[in-house]
Amino acid sequence: MARTTITVNVDKVDYTDDVEPRMLLVQYLRESLGKTGTLIGCDTSNCGACTVHLDGMSVKSCTMFAVQADGHEVTTIEGLAENGELHPMQAAFHECHALQCGFCTPGMIMQSIDLLKEHPDPDEKTVREGLEGNLCRCTGYQNIVKAVQTAAKATATSEGSAS
Repeated sequence: MARTTITVNVDKVDYTDDVEPRMLLVQYLRESLGKTGTLIGCDTSNCGACTVHLDGMSVKSCTMFAVQADGHEVTTIEGLAENGELHPMQAAFHECHALQCGFCTPGMIMQSIDLLKEHPDPDEKTVREGLEGNLCRCTGYQNIVKAVQTAAKATATSEGSAS
Protein backbone atom coordinates (compact mmCIF):
# COMPACT_ATOMS: atom_id res chain seq x y z
CA MET A 1 0.00 0.00 0.00
CA ALA A 2 1.21 3.52 -0.80
CA ARG A 3 2.37 5.64 2.10
CA THR A 4 2.32 9.39 2.50
CA THR A 5 4.89 11.48 4.36
CA ILE A 6 3.44 13.90 6.89
CA THR A 7 5.01 16.47 9.17
CA VAL A 8 2.97 17.44 12.19
CA ASN A 9 3.73 19.29 15.40
CA VAL A 10 2.36 17.32 18.34
CA ASP A 11 2.65 18.75 21.83
CA LYS A 12 5.30 21.23 20.61
CA VAL A 13 7.48 18.56 18.98
CA ASP A 14 7.80 18.15 15.21
CA TYR A 15 7.34 14.66 13.78
CA THR A 16 7.82 13.47 10.20
CA ASP A 17 6.47 10.02 9.43
CA ASP A 18 5.30 7.86 6.56
CA VAL A 19 1.69 6.84 7.14
CA GLU A 20 -0.97 4.94 5.27
CA PRO A 21 -3.40 7.46 3.78
CA ARG A 22 -6.31 5.78 5.62
CA MET A 23 -4.71 5.95 9.08
CA LEU A 24 -6.88 7.92 11.47
CA LEU A 25 -5.30 10.72 13.48
CA VAL A 26 -6.18 8.93 16.73
CA GLN A 27 -4.33 5.83 15.53
CA TYR A 28 -1.29 7.89 14.51
CA LEU A 29 -1.18 9.63 17.89
CA ARG A 30 -1.53 6.41 19.87
CA GLU A 31 0.31 3.85 17.75
CA SER A 32 3.05 5.91 16.11
CA LEU A 33 3.70 8.57 18.76
CA GLY A 34 2.65 6.77 21.95
CA LYS A 35 0.16 9.49 22.94
CA THR A 36 -2.10 7.00 24.68
CA GLY A 37 -3.98 9.66 26.65
CA THR A 38 -6.00 10.22 23.48
CA LEU A 39 -8.50 7.41 23.77
CA ILE A 40 -10.52 5.39 21.28
CA GLY A 41 -13.97 5.07 22.76
CA CYS A 42 -16.57 4.37 20.13
CA ASP A 43 -15.08 4.54 16.61
CA THR A 44 -18.16 6.52 15.55
CA SER A 45 -17.35 10.06 16.80
CA ASN A 46 -20.17 9.91 19.35
CA CYS A 47 -18.25 9.75 22.63
CA GLY A 48 -15.52 12.42 22.33
CA ALA A 49 -12.85 10.41 24.18
CA CYS A 50 -10.47 11.05 21.27
CA THR A 51 -10.79 14.87 21.38
CA VAL A 52 -7.56 16.79 20.72
CA HIS A 53 -6.82 20.34 19.62
CA LEU A 54 -5.91 20.95 15.99
CA ASP A 55 -4.45 24.43 15.60
CA GLY A 56 -6.09 25.33 18.92
CA MET A 57 -9.59 24.05 18.17
CA SER A 58 -11.07 20.82 19.49
CA VAL A 59 -11.59 18.00 17.00
CA LYS A 60 -12.46 14.36 17.38
CA SER A 61 -9.33 12.62 16.16
CA CYS A 62 -11.30 9.55 15.09
CA THR A 63 -13.03 11.64 12.43
CA MET A 64 -9.96 12.73 10.52
CA PHE A 65 -7.03 11.10 8.82
CA ALA A 66 -3.47 11.65 9.96
CA VAL A 67 -2.65 13.07 6.51
CA GLN A 68 -5.18 15.85 7.18
CA ALA A 69 -3.03 16.98 10.11
CA ASP A 70 0.00 17.42 7.84
CA GLY A 71 1.48 20.86 8.46
CA HIS A 72 -0.71 21.49 11.50
CA GLU A 73 -0.26 21.67 15.25
CA VAL A 74 -1.92 19.05 17.45
CA THR A 75 -2.19 19.27 21.23
CA THR A 76 -3.10 16.16 23.19
CA ILE A 77 -3.94 15.77 26.87
CA GLU A 78 -0.24 14.97 27.42
CA GLY A 79 0.74 18.35 26.01
CA LEU A 80 -1.31 20.52 28.37
CA ALA A 81 0.84 20.56 31.49
CA GLU A 82 3.75 22.99 31.41
CA ASN A 83 6.85 22.99 33.61
CA GLY A 84 5.37 20.26 35.78
CA GLU A 85 2.21 22.30 36.44
CA LEU A 86 -1.18 20.96 35.44
CA HIS A 87 -3.22 23.05 33.03
CA PRO A 88 -5.94 24.93 35.01
CA MET A 89 -8.60 22.64 33.51
CA GLN A 90 -6.69 19.51 34.53
CA ALA A 91 -6.27 20.93 38.03
CA ALA A 92 -9.98 21.79 38.26
CA PHE A 93 -11.02 18.29 37.16
CA HIS A 94 -8.77 16.87 39.90
CA GLU A 95 -9.89 19.36 42.55
CA CYS A 96 -13.61 18.94 41.79
CA HIS A 97 -13.49 15.13 41.49
CA ALA A 98 -14.86 15.42 37.96
CA LEU A 99 -14.19 11.83 37.03
CA GLN A 100 -14.95 8.33 38.08
CA CYS A 101 -13.50 5.75 35.74
CA GLY A 102 -11.59 8.51 33.91
CA PHE A 103 -12.12 7.18 30.41
CA CYS A 104 -13.90 10.30 29.15
CA THR A 105 -11.67 12.70 31.09
CA PRO A 106 -9.01 13.50 28.45
CA GLY A 107 -11.64 14.32 25.83
CA MET A 108 -13.77 16.24 28.34
CA ILE A 109 -10.78 18.34 29.37
CA MET A 110 -9.79 19.09 25.78
CA GLN A 111 -13.35 20.06 24.83
CA SER A 112 -13.76 22.12 28.02
CA ILE A 113 -10.66 24.17 27.24
CA ASP A 114 -12.07 24.96 23.81
CA LEU A 115 -15.44 25.80 25.37
CA LEU A 116 -13.87 28.44 27.62
CA LYS A 117 -12.30 30.19 24.64
CA GLU A 118 -15.78 31.01 23.36
CA HIS A 119 -17.52 31.26 26.74
CA PRO A 120 -15.02 32.44 29.39
CA ASP A 121 -17.64 32.52 32.18
CA PRO A 122 -20.17 29.83 31.28
CA ASP A 123 -23.31 29.08 33.21
CA GLU A 124 -24.35 25.46 33.79
CA LYS A 125 -26.52 25.30 30.65
CA THR A 126 -23.68 26.60 28.47
CA VAL A 127 -21.25 24.03 29.88
CA ARG A 128 -23.70 21.18 29.38
CA GLU A 129 -24.44 22.26 25.81
CA GLY A 130 -20.75 22.79 25.07
CA LEU A 131 -19.95 19.24 26.19
CA GLU A 132 -22.85 17.54 24.38
CA GLY A 133 -20.50 15.69 22.02
CA ASN A 134 -18.53 14.18 24.91
CA LEU A 135 -20.16 11.36 26.81
CA CYS A 136 -19.56 10.19 30.34
CA ARG A 137 -21.11 6.92 31.41
CA CYS A 138 -20.19 7.16 35.10
CA THR A 139 -21.00 10.62 36.44
CA GLY A 140 -24.09 12.77 36.46
CA TYR A 141 -21.94 15.54 34.94
CA GLN A 142 -22.42 17.71 38.09
CA ASN A 143 -18.74 17.67 39.02
CA ILE A 144 -17.67 18.05 35.38
CA VAL A 145 -19.75 21.23 35.12
CA LYS A 146 -18.34 22.40 38.45
CA ALA A 147 -14.79 21.74 37.23
CA VAL A 148 -15.29 23.73 34.02
CA GLN A 149 -16.69 26.67 35.98
CA THR A 150 -13.86 26.39 38.53
CA ALA A 151 -11.29 26.46 35.73
CA ALA A 152 -13.05 29.47 34.20
CA LYS A 153 -12.76 31.36 37.49
CA ALA A 154 -9.11 30.31 37.95
CA THR A 155 -8.28 31.41 34.42
CA ALA A 156 -10.04 34.76 34.88
CA THR A 157 -8.25 35.29 38.20
CA SER A 158 -4.80 34.47 36.78
CA GLU A 159 -5.41 36.67 33.73
CA GLY A 160 -6.64 39.49 35.99
CA SER A 161 -3.55 39.27 38.21
CA ALA A 162 -1.27 39.24 35.15
CA SER A 163 -2.54 42.67 34.05
